[in-house]
Amino acid sequence: MRILATFGVAIALFCAGATAADAHAAAALTPWSGGATPSLALKDVNGGAHDLARYKGQVVLINFWATWCEPCRQEMPSIQRLRDTFAGKPFVVLAINVDEPDARVRRFLEQTHLDLPVLMDPNKTATRGWGVRVMPTTFIVGPDGRIRYRSMGDMDWSTETVVSAVSRLLTGG
Repeated sequence: MRILATFGVAIALFCAGATAADAHAAAALTPWSGGATPSLALKDVNGGAHDLARYKGQVVLINFWATWCEPCRQEMPSIQRLRDTFAGKPFVVLAINVDEPDARVRRFLEQTHLDLPVLMDPNKTATRGWGVRVMPTTFIVGPDGRIRYRSMGDMDWSTETVVSAVSRLLTGG
């Protein structure tokens, strides 16, 4: 029982840390200065293969999240709105679920009616490779395949600031 309580506290701190410690930083995108873009090759919740290299020439929003993370759940609708704003443009969202069973993720998607590609990271290989320590953590990759922005913690992805940043990337800026 003590192990379960400790685990529960650790999960709460992991998720809450993103909102408490990064609340002000999450209000805006942070330009990326962390080096080269890690590789990313995962299967989606339906078994389809996705490789970041395949999306070269497009702006890609990569969001690391989990169903148990309340800040992750709160920001998902705004990620959907951002995707809808750029429908028909070379803009892609890849929502990477961190280490949860497929059935739980499918249930979440059915309940929320979100229409986002959800990639599964069952062994946290991508999560570690991208240096994700808090959830949600989101990266925006430019058409050249380089990470341009990162955000740690939840935020409203449908704000004018975010829409402008993505628009600039789409037009080569």
